[in-house]
Amino acid sequence: MNSLFAKILLWFWFALAITVVGSAFISALNVNENDSDERAPVARLVRFQLEEARTAYESGGRPGLQAFLDTLHRVYDARGVLTDESGRDLLTNEDRSDLITHARRRVLYQVFRTGDSTVARSADDGRYWFFFIVPRSHVGSWFLQPEHIFVMAAAVVLCYWLAFHLTRPVRKLQKAVERFGRGDLSARAESVRRDELGQLARTFDRMADRLETLLAAERRLLLDISHELRSPLARLGVAIELARSGDDTEAALNRIQKESDRLNALVGQLLQVTRAEGDPSSLRRDPIRLDQLVRQLVDDSAIEAEAHGCSLEYEPREPVTVAGDEELLRRAVENVIRNAIRYSPRDTAVQVTLARDNGRAVVAVRDHGPGVPEDALPRLFDPFYRVESDRNRTSGGIGLGLSIARRAIELYKGTIRARNAHPGLKVELDLPSA
Repeated sequence: MNSLFAKILLWFWFALAITVVGSAFISALNVNENDSDERAPVARLVRFQLEEARTAYESGGRPGLQAFLDTLHRVYDARGVLTDESGRDLLTNEDRSDLITHARRRVLYQVFRTGDSTVARSADDGRYWFFFIVPRSHVGSWFLQPEHIFVMAAAVVLCYWLAFHLTRPVRKLQKAVERFGRGDLSARAESVRRDELGQLARTFDRMADRLETLLAAERRLLLDISHELRSPLARLGVAIELARSGDDTEAALNRIQKESDRLNALVGQLLQVTRAEGDPSSLRRDPIRLDQLVRQLVDDSAIEAEAHGCSLEYEPREPVTVAGDEELLRRAVENVIRNAIRYSPRDTAVQVTLARDNGRAVVAVRDHGPGVPEDALPRLFDPFYRVESDRNRTSGGIGLGLSIARRAIELYKGTIRARNAHPGLKVELDLPSA
């Protein structure tokens, strides 16, 4: 028997049977031959019958005793015997000393013995013995009534429901584990119970979330690297061929150095973000002066903006502090600023602002470029997404900068959003203030 449901159900039914039998057994203790047990209702009943039989015999003789015993048989469907101290039947003069001998053995639990069940009591003065003899076929009806059958049936139904209630979440968890083991990483138990089984299901769900995050981060890293490395590696190959031709060796070497630096920086960003996503507990939450960080990034990006024929504008306001990893936040803000520079027209300014808003720090970066179609805004932060009409590979990048920025910001419960500023595109990074 390997089914938990069957085991629980059978154990409940077994416990129910033990309870019923035990109740009958305890009730049977009332039908005993122990003179000293005066608490039992049957013992009290037999003592009362003894006194009534004695009175009937002493006042009416044998006819009086016969009338009483007939009434007893008619009411209880049982026989009564009244004897003197030696065991002589006062009604028939038969020798019933065997009943006295049997009674003095103090044999308990007559209901479980073969033959008729007998309860005996002696008078206080020792002159009489009274024996209440119940036929075996009627003893069980003293303890089990038809109503007991209905109660037992209801208990069986309740036991079935309880066993089903206890094992249902286990079966649900088993199915979720099987689906998860077959590769369905979205499988969850999703239990709303508050008992130990519910806690077990929620523990599995947390474990599944963790594993899904780790596997998704690993897949994303492989996908990002495999796609992003193709373009710079191709340009490296062209630069190497130019260096070999000897036409412009210096320019080719500079190009190789530039592409190598870009590859190194890209791999570093991907590894850092993926590592943080895979192990959220390792995230650093150091206090960071965001205003100083943005100021430094604007200064560092000024040369790149000048090379594109545009400029950077930044007006620092009050100090703003956030909790996070400085390098991750640096990469996120830097990617947004460089993205704005890349698509900003000549002789325009990229505006960078930092403000507080209801306990949150908001970094806004706006360019004055062509913007993006409204239907493309929700996908702007997806990996490798490009707006074909305006943003292509010749303009630099293939769509990982904003994706990395979003992933880094979301690690710290922040949000990143974009909207058309007419003209240009405005990207806002929203982080909780420390």
